[in-house]
Amino acid sequence: MMGEKKDLSVEDGLQKNKISNAEMRCSRFSPKNLLLFVTIFAFITALLHFYQRCDLDSHVLELKRKQDKSDHLPVIGLQEDRNPFPLQDLDANRNYKDIECLINDDITIPGRREGDEVYLPFSFIQKYFDITGKIAEYDGFERFEWQHSYARVYQEKPYDHNGVFMSFSHYNVEQRDRVKMICGVEGVPMTTQWDPAGYFYPIQIAQFGLSHFSKNLTEKEPRVKVYEDADTNTRNWVPDKDSKIERVFDSERKSNVLKFETQGTNQARGPSVSLNSKGDYVLTFDLKVVHNVTITVSVETVERERPMHLHYASQSAPILLKGSHITYNIGENHSWRTINRDLVADLRKGLALNKSKVSKKINIRKVLKIILHGNGYLDNLKISTSNHMENFYASADWFLRNQDKNGGWPIMVTRKLDDDLKPLPPGWYSAMAQGHAISVLTRAYTATHQRKYLEAALHATKLYTIPSVEGGVKARFLDTYNWYEEYPTTPSSFVLNGFIYSLIGLYDLKKIASQEEGRDATHLYNDGLKSLKAMIMMYDTGSGTIYDLRHVVLGKAPNLARWDYHATHCQQLMLLASIEKDPIFDATEKRWMGYMKGKRAKHN
Repeated sequence: MMGEKKDLSVEDGLQKNKISNAEMRCSRFSPKNLLLFVTIFAFITALLHFYQRCDLDSHVLELKRKQDKSDHLPVIGLQEDRNPFPLQDLDANRNYKDIECLINDDITIPGRREGDEVYLPFSFIQKYFDITGKIAEYDGFERFEWQHSYARVYQEKPYDHNGVFMSFSHYNVEQRDRVKMICGVEGVPMTTQWDPAGYFYPIQIAQFGLSHFSKNLTEKEPRVKVYEDADTNTRNWVPDKDSKIERVFDSERKSNVLKFETQGTNQARGPSVSLNSKGDYVLTFDLKVVHNVTITVSVETVERERPMHLHYASQSAPILLKGSHITYNIGENHSWRTINRDLVADLRKGLALNKSKVSKKINIRKVLKIILHGNGYLDNLKISTSNHMENFYASADWFLRNQDKNGGWPIMVTRKLDDDLKPLPPGWYSAMAQGHAISVLTRAYTATHQRKYLEAALHATKLYTIPSVEGGVKARFLDTYNWYEEYPTTPSSFVLNGFIYSLIGLYDLKKIASQEEGRDATHLYNDGLKSLKAMIMMYDTGSGTIYDLRHVVLGKAPNLARWDYHATHCQQLMLLASIEKDPIFDATEKRWMGYMKGKRAKHN
């Protein structure tokens, strides 16, 4: 019995403890304590929310700061719709999943889905919509730059027939891939555009001249350092044992010049002078060849350990490359002439002969020395930042020397514009070449007042009056509108940009010629302008422009203008709007400019 009591008392004790613990738990969650607990919990929650909000606000401010900075960057989107998609904070932990995208029931490409948004690779978008884009980093952060057009239209001042030619001050003709070299004899580019052997293309030669004329007006005065003029500026020329050099008076120039003579055939032998010139690399000198002259210029480049040697030789192939030696033929001219060479361009074109990848990027660190070889006379040796007008006159004088009896400059290669158009055999003329040449010659006349330039420009209008089927450049559209053909094909092709360039040349001529002498140019210009106003809308697609009218003439798909040609169309209309004040040019130019920002004509 006692044992049973003891057991009972233990159970009673355990029961009392359970009751006591339950009471204690109830007492902890009394109304007073519960209120305190809720208050503390609410305070902690609010505090956490506050810190999270502060962190979010600071991030938003950072995004806003970056957005503010971007306002100073070039506008990429539509001007009136600055940012149709608001800048959002992209959570790095946001979930996405791969998704297969079916394009036009034709092909599939991988994409990503984030909620309701689907993202496609830009590499696909770029090709599909013919746009361009790149990742750029500046102002301390990365951004993606998207351009609807890769080309650029420069906002030029109202056109001046004696001034800058369109946007040609931004051209660098001698660096173009299709330019084989600047000919050492003629001083103008030779092209490989339709013949790898190289030939003189009047359009390219005119653009070379017009670009340098324009740069002369837009760039600051070049640095020029005269190293030798045989009078006030002289250098210590060092002859070797087989050569001699002296300063003599030249009755033709009425000043002292350098006379040099060397023996043997080694171009590395002869009187030399150290220059160690840095920063400027346009070399100019006056030269009179007696016999077999070579002027050697040794340069140190950034990319190569050993020096490169540029040889300007009176007896040579047009251009040669052998190891570190590049030779240009300058001709066996026994009269005084000025040689003007861009050493960087000559170096790059020479190295390009072996298709060197470094040829486009190689740069000169300094000009080391010059060596005179052969028998001849030298004067006015100088190095400068640029010598634009020398290049311009080389172009203008080439047109004087090479104009034929028809007033044109025949193009001596075969040109096949389309499989359904008859090829143009060598000797064809181009209205664009005629117009460009006139623009060069009129500027040369205004600058020099030498009538030979004006007479050549007047003579160049003759081909505008001769039908293309008879060897000229004039075509007829629907037997109503006269058109000056860049390519006088059969049937006619009606290329837009070449036609407008031909009009600009006529405009330049009618502005500088007397009323009597400029009568033909004025008539041809007005007649062409009438055709352009009537036909311009045929080149508008509603989202871009068309290069020519082969789709009308041949009944085939339109030949859409690339963005660089579209930009040229815009630039040309901008010029015409500034001189004609006709609303059709201004309105069309603005609409075409909009296409470059992604605008499109409205649908029905």
